[in-house]
Amino acid sequence: MKTNEISINELINNNGIELSVLDDHEIGDNHLFTSIETPLRKGAFDLSDAEKIQKIEQHFREIMSTLGLDLNDDSLKGTPKRVAKMYVEEIFSGLNPYNKPCVALFENKYKYDQMLVEKNISFYSNCEHHFVPIIGKAHLAYISSGKVIGLSKLNRIVNYFAKRPQVQERLTIQIANELKRVLETDDIAVIIDAKHLCVSSRGIKDDTSSTVTSYYGGKFLLPETKKEFLSYLGFNFV
Repeated sequence: MKTNEISINELINNNGIELSVLDDHEIGDNHLFTSIETPLRKGAFDLSDAEKIQKIEQHFREIMSTLGLDLNDDSLKGTPKRVAKMYVEEIFSGLNPYNKPCVALFENKYKYDQMLVEKNISFYSNCEHHFVPIIGKAHLAYISSGKVIGLSKLNRIVNYFAKRPQVQERLTIQIANELKRVLETDDIAVIIDAKHLCVSSRGIKDDTSSTVTSYYGGKFLLPETKKEFLSYLGFNFV
């Protein structure tokens, strides 16, 4: 194994991630990822959003033309610009740190010291291997260390990291690390359950499978705490 590669065992030991792949798509260490951070080239933000849109529009026009499409057609001629704006302003907006949600914590005035669960957070991401959608739900939980977070901020954190080319394992860890940072506690849990169109719409074309990844930190590593969290989600457990 190359020194810059991370094995699944190292991920489990170092990051507390548990992986359950519920499809027949074979994955190896190289398929997962080589960095917890999204791989960005040097100078990734030298261009403005407007300049990026212009360049992507030009390149996507060439792609469509290469495919044999008539860009003079009324239905197609605006597509390169629409795709470019969608990439920069919407589905890949999470690449730009400027779009990272500002999170303010509040005093836990109610002295609530039990688990808080925010479940069924819908998100749309894109597989970085084929640039097709990943559609799923995230379930988050934390135990307050003395501060609480606005509920909508949990949704915004999920969607910020989802709106970039992703693999689900990395997305899980990025969300977990951000929650630990902003909440100032290790007592967090993340479960993601998602369908990958790179599996369902191409390749094996299996539309019934889904992939589940999870992260448990701090008190959530205790069997009774993990069991309580899973029970709120209706998951079966032993």
